[in-house]
Amino acid sequence: MQPDSIFFQDLAIVFLAAVAGGVLARIAGQPLILGYVLGGIAIGPFTPGLTISGSHTFDLFAEIGVILLMFSIGLEFSVKELMRVKWVALAGGPLGILMAIGLAVATGSLIGWSMTQSIVIGSVISIASTMVLARMLVDRGELRSKHGRVMIGIALVEDVAVVAMTVLMPALGEFDSGRLLVIGEALAKALLILVPVGYLGTKVIPPIMTHVARTQNHELFLLVTLAISLGTAAVTQMIGLSLALGAFLAGLIISASEYGHETLARLLSLRDAFVALFFVTIGILIDPRVIIDNLSLLATMIGLIVAGMFMIWTTVVRLFGYPWTTAFLVGIGLTQIGEFSFVLVQVSKAAGHIGSEVYNATLAASVITILMNAALVRYVPGWFVRRRLDHDKHDMAHWHPEGEPLRQHVVLCGFGRVGSSLGKALEVFNLPYVVIDRDPDIIRRLQSRGTACLYGDASHRELLMKAGAADASLIIVALPEIEPAVLTVRRIRDFNPKVTILARAHGVAEAERLGVVGASEVIQPEVEASATLIRHALTWFGVPKDSILNYVEQYRQSMETKRQPS
Repeated sequence: MQPDSIFFQDLAIVFLAAVAGGVLARIAGQPLILGYVLGGIAIGPFTPGLTISGSHTFDLFAEIGVILLMFSIGLEFSVKELMRVKWVALAGGPLGILMAIGLAVATGSLIGWSMTQSIVIGSVISIASTMVLARMLVDRGELRSKHGRVMIGIALVEDVAVVAMTVLMPALGEFDSGRLLVIGEALAKALLILVPVGYLGTKVIPPIMTHVARTQNHELFLLVTLAISLGTAAVTQMIGLSLALGAFLAGLIISASEYGHETLARLLSLRDAFVALFFVTIGILIDPRVIIDNLSLLATMIGLIVAGMFMIWTTVVRLFGYPWTTAFLVGIGLTQIGEFSFVLVQVSKAAGHIGSEVYNATLAASVITILMNAALVRYVPGWFVRRRLDHDKHDMAHWHPEGEPLRQHVVLCGFGRVGSSLGKALEVFNLPYVVIDRDPDIIRRLQSRGTACLYGDASHRELLMKAGAADASLIIVALPEIEPAVLTVRRIRDFNPKVTILARAHGVAEAERLGVVGASEVIQPEVEASATLIRHALTWFGVPKDSILNYVEQYRQSMETKRQPS
């Protein structure tokens, strides 16, 4: 059997499109999946230029991408994280999805959509992109903020809801008694499979994974993992359920064992490669001509996603007792759709519930709303929070940045666990300091205590100037993420080249970057933990104190030398 040279040419073109799109998206500061989709559009049959011979060959790769994506979601599913915001996530998440479907049905009844099409569109617009959301929160250092935890909690529930919707979606149609019976049968099958899967997850799979782990063979471990994920997906497909459901259940099975993190680490590279193929394939299938012919449909969907979902999620979060600021930030962050909306719209199209116009409009709406969401998240929350803080200042005794400026003080960038500990120490010794932080709840607490503080991104020059960074005696950069920290240090050095800047870093590479842009001293928690353990261990063996201190100092110097730029 001769290999098909056309197939390998197409495969090379698809990967080149993924690389080019991903690089351009990275340069533009946009999510990688957006670059993958645009790369697919560029090599699709509906646009001029380089084109693959046929996209149907890659449908299989797209299916594998969905399986691995759902499998990894099962592995990463954290019940513990979900419990931290359990009520707004477990109850508010489904409520928001139902409200989105209701909004789409109401809109569809006004403009002539069928009931099935309205339900499909409502389901599609209700699911925000978990990957885009997580990346956005990490880049902005807001993953552990209150609104960040709420958003991730809702996103986790949405991910699980996708699994249920992929089971129910093929059974949608005219809601007669026969169709309701089919939906009931699908639910019964889903519940029926949970029993043996639960048994396998607790009794059979962990011993198997233990035996495989004892071999210490990485290739065998990966093969067994893939066999479990693909095998479970195949079983669910054979009994009439979706591949996505089986893959998710397989991830849950392994996540219940102690090998979940190792499995995810082994799988990530393979998953990312197939997921990239999935999104490029999605882009290939987008027909710009169909979108142009149905601009009103696209505009309606974008309006439902941006305006409708913003109002829905803001209302839901507020109903569960969160402040308006948190509700607003959550609403802004969830005004986009992504990877799982693609999965749902594919399932719906395969079931014959929607036509190519809804399919293409969904894909285009995802690209557009991700771009809009990036701009909204970047600019709107700062304006809103400043308005809220200004509105509340009449009943809060807080420092006013336009008042008498502080001099020879400390500017503390970031007030998380590390920053708040530093703040307490500075207060004990009556040392003046100003806090800059992006979490509005932290700023409100500081204002109520009368602590000098500013809301916003510490890397903004104007904010640093208001905090008196030009006249500060010390600046501490305690931001949890490296990119904002590097940018902050660089901005400070632009107008204050002499001030001492202390910063923290999680590793040698991060410490090097901070040192290059001008940090006076970089503290690495791992290095300090190692130094402390060395000191305690040598003390336990009776080594003289002077020898211990000399060795620890040599150790710190050696680590400092390692990160010095060559």
